[in-house]
Amino acid sequence: MTAAQASRRVAYDTIRAVHESDAYANLLLPRSIERAGLSTADAGLATELTYGTLRREGTYDAVLAIAADRPVADIDPGVLDALRLGVHQLLSTRVASHAAVNESVELAREAGGRGAAGFANAVLRRVSRDTPGEWLSRVEQSARSDDERLSLVFSHPVWIVRAFRRALAAEGRAAELEDLLAADNASPTVTMAALPGLADVPGDAMRTPYSPFGFRLGGGDPERTVVGSNGRLRVQDEGSQLAALALTRMRPVERGERWLDLCAGPGGKTAILAAEALSGGAQLDANEISPARAGLVRRAIAGVPLEVTVSEEDGRVRASEAAGRYDRILVDAPCTGLGALRRRPEARWRKVPADVPDLTQLQRELAAAAIGALRPGGVLAYVTCSPHLAETAGIVADLLREFDGSVEELDARETVRAISRTVPDLPEPGDASGRAQLWPHRHGTDAMSISLLRRI
Repeated sequence: MTAAQASRRVAYDTIRAVHESDAYANLLLPRSIERAGLSTADAGLATELTYGTLRREGTYDAVLAIAADRPVADIDPGVLDALRLGVHQLLSTRVASHAAVNESVELAREAGGRGAAGFANAVLRRVSRDTPGEWLSRVEQSARSDDERLSLVFSHPVWIVRAFRRALAAEGRAAELEDLLAADNASPTVTMAALPGLADVPGDAMRTPYSPFGFRLGGGDPERTVVGSNGRLRVQDEGSQLAALALTRMRPVERGERWLDLCAGPGGKTAILAAEALSGGAQLDANEISPARAGLVRRAIAGVPLEVTVSEEDGRVRASEAAGRYDRILVDAPCTGLGALRRRPEARWRKVPADVPDLTQLQRELAAAAIGALRPGGVLAYVTCSPHLAETAGIVADLLREFDGSVEELDARETVRAISRTVPDLPEPGDASGRAQLWPHRHGTDAMSISLLRRI
């Protein structure tokens, strides 16, 4: 097996596991690459094939339905994944057409036998005869509405397209919808953080525009950098860095303050809180209901010389048992994750509108319990990696109604601007709230929503 064939095999096996076993590509792929012994270049190919195919799955399925003249639901799942992988190579990479077709046909043969191989060969050769632009035009013409057109062309479910449009419209920027959808389909660059007070940004690194300790490496393996620094240099999205800093730097820290990270897993923001607490003389507790993710939190903070207790409780219970105890609390709430689709491409196909009500109820309950755990004057940072208005502005509005007269919203936008190296474009939303919303297409970050609430 050639190196390129091994890369395609790793990509195909990962895609199959995502669809067949609900695996997470970001967790499975690195292990598969390591087991296959791929070089850096071949690992890059496997990563591009995996993530690119998953991101554009909706578009590729529309192409395949036309090329095969049948619904993709009628194609054997193993064969369908081989076809998706082949179409990605034909329409979105510089892989030679013959290699894309031949290798994908072989994968289809393994999945479904000689008949499946013949079918895959015919379909992929038909796709290869026309340009990507011609196929995109056919896909657009098959749409029955503008929302469906955007869904097919940009490979997002219709309900997510509509949720994004509403969120952008709240800022008066609905015209940016296509830019946002396109940004979700671009491979994100690896962003890193130097834990404040414990590590410096490497001199040869490129500083990120907003976080005062964010950077990007010019090359090399980020994991080697993380290990070599004992975790004090770490991979972390710049939006995540800003969300943690919004809580720690919204006002000066007073020695002896007590902080809580209520939904801490996997620990990236916890590490920043721990470093900031160490510098300011504060105490930090963390909580994560999942034992596996709690273990990740402990690993994330291992390089910070601060004693942090990590409990493993339901956050609502944990907060309700600590009434009036904390000065600052971070609720990085479980959410749809629609703000991180560029990094977790399969998530767009797994989430459905019916997920939102249960999540918003949990978010509301976690945030309300956290408010009860604040001392007078204490501040809650309510954060989601989602721009969905029901998970962001809707939750804050509910909390302000529930705690009318005892909670006030602070201007998170001004806080984020104040801590940023360059001032981010954060327009005031139509509801005149203080919420700060970051965007992949505008800021190069995940679509992180940050709200600050103070208990009066």
